[in-house]
Amino acid sequence: MNRVDPKATRGYRNRNPGNIEHVPANKWQGLAQPASDGRFCRFVSHEHGIRALAALLTTYQDRHGLRTVRGIIGRWAPPGENDTGAYVAVVARRMGVGADDPVDLHRHAQLRPMVEAIIAHECAGLAYPAAVIDRALTMAGVPPPPPSSIRQVATTTGTGRGAVAVGAAGMATVAAQAAPAIQALGGLAPMVAIAVILAAVLGVLLWRLRQPA
Repeated sequence: MNRVDPKATRGYRNRNPGNIEHVPANKWQGLAQPASDGRFCRFVSHEHGIRALAALLTTYQDRHGLRTVRGIIGRWAPPGENDTGAYVAVVARRMGVGADDPVDLHRHAQLRPMVEAIIAHECAGLAYPAAVIDRALTMAGVPPPPPSSIRQVATTTGTGRGAVAVGAAGMATVAAQAAPAIQALGGLAPMVAIAVILAAVLGVLLWRLRQPA
């Protein structure tokens, strides 16, 4: 049996890994031109496609009151074209919850594994780097949580190595959360803005490391 290359799937090629169908009334951010391949949306970046997926899932929760994996996936992939029961089982297992357990998709820890499970199911096991998923979820309004405090990690490890690791994670998180605004600046401005952000975070890191225990 030949395995399908995830990057050859329609969802990956369209930068729409959730395979969201094109509806002209839905003016998604980042739609490409043309906006459809004839049935499914096309996006200018994978982050915009993943953002749309996340936004649609949170809409199911907020507007339609669907708060379980069974309810959400039942609407996302209804019976007919889909084996909905198998889809529900795959997503619930990835999230580490029961199919009928309540979930909160405004929590990054629950939205991210659901998004990743849907992408893998729709696109032959496709897995994006964590940074790509986190940028997309930040664009959707559900950013990753900030890292643990530098003092706490340094105390736990007994060295400065843990503090430096958390500082680096903090810089990555800040950069990811600022990305949507930075993208609008154009030209050299994004590089300047990123440099300023990273310098500020590094300054805070060094200041905290100098503080007495």
